[in-house]
Amino acid sequence: MSTAPGENPATIEAVDRDESTASITASLLEYRNIQGRTYQNSKTTEYWAPNDDKHLEAFDVAHHWLTMILGDKLFIAPIGDNPQRILDIGTGTGIWAIDVADEYPSAEVIGIDISPTQPTWVPPNLRFEIEDAQLDWTFKPESFDFIHIRYMYGAIDDWPKLYRQIYRFLKPGGWFQHLEPDIEMRSEDPNLEIGEDHIFKQWAQVFYGAGDKLGRTFKVTENMKSWAHDAGFTGVVHKEFKVPLSPWPKDDNLKQQGMYCGYYLDLSLDGFAIYPIGQILGWSFEEVQVLVAKMRAAVRNPRNLGVAYHHVVYGQKPEAPPQTAPSERNLCKVPIYGITYFHVDEARLAEDLFGHGCNGGILKELAAVISLHGAAAANPGIP
Repeated sequence: MSTAPGENPATIEAVDRDESTASITASLLEYRNIQGRTYQNSKTTEYWAPNDDKHLEAFDVAHHWLTMILGDKLFIAPIGDNPQRILDIGTGTGIWAIDVADEYPSAEVIGIDISPTQPTWVPPNLRFEIEDAQLDWTFKPESFDFIHIRYMYGAIDDWPKLYRQIYRFLKPGGWFQHLEPDIEMRSEDPNLEIGEDHIFKQWAQVFYGAGDKLGRTFKVTENMKSWAHDAGFTGVVHKEFKVPLSPWPKDDNLKQQGMYCGYYLDLSLDGFAIYPIGQILGWSFEEVQVLVAKMRAAVRNPRNLGVAYHHVVYGQKPEAPPQTAPSERNLCKVPIYGITYFHVDEARLAEDLFGHGCNGGILKELAAVISLHGAAAANPGIP
């Protein structure tokens, strides 16, 4: 087995698992064991976060406050009441896909991931597939009404390409929604100075460095809106949300968000750091643990008033232009060789010939030229 950049081969071993939620090749069931945590061993994508039970629990905990910040909704894109086909990219435990399948029982819901960590007991209108979103998709283009993506920072080589892929596989009029966090935590305390030596800054900087070395950026949120516009989406909306890192707020709803987020971070921080910081950047196990301990203390400290900014971008693939029936178009007759006539759509012909619309006069002149050349061909004596 080849090692990823910066990995220490002595600390990594392959672990085979027999249980799977899909019929997939044995290579997809190989996991890397790093410092007691398991990581996906996909040959096409080296994903930086663990996929063991501890991380999967954290994933499900995050789902609760990620829906809370959206007003207890699974998404905020205005997809309508009757979506027929929904795709969840990077589905993880499948918890979002399961909930959306329950909410839209008449829709076909598909969740894809590189890791087979989804349950087998799911709604009948939901299925999971092992698929790498960075590779060519096996679905039919223009076949989805809604495509959802969440928490994929540090996992994608080419974000503009993925956005173009999403655009291609949406039906005309279909919607996408993308939710990501800023990896740099902040404080709501205006008197707290977050300098370069603060752990919130340090944590973000080491992840930015690991992302640069991996070729998969953790700086996603600042570009999501422009990626959507560049891919061709219209009506693009960007919304920003603040999530407390612990239950420090007085507001009951925010306090509950902070409780869930704090528990999520307690479960996640060490697993987040082991691979990108320890293996990619080459930090020792002890150095990683010191950084994690400092971050955990800062997150738990209510005096920091810590928050994590989250960003949602959604947009629509333009509706297909209506097809005009021939009887509704402005047609004229063009004589051919002075004998035969055929119908010409003036506007369409003008667009094809000149790149813009034109009046009937140009078409009449064109008809005269065609007729003259036709007559000359039939009667060589005509000059």
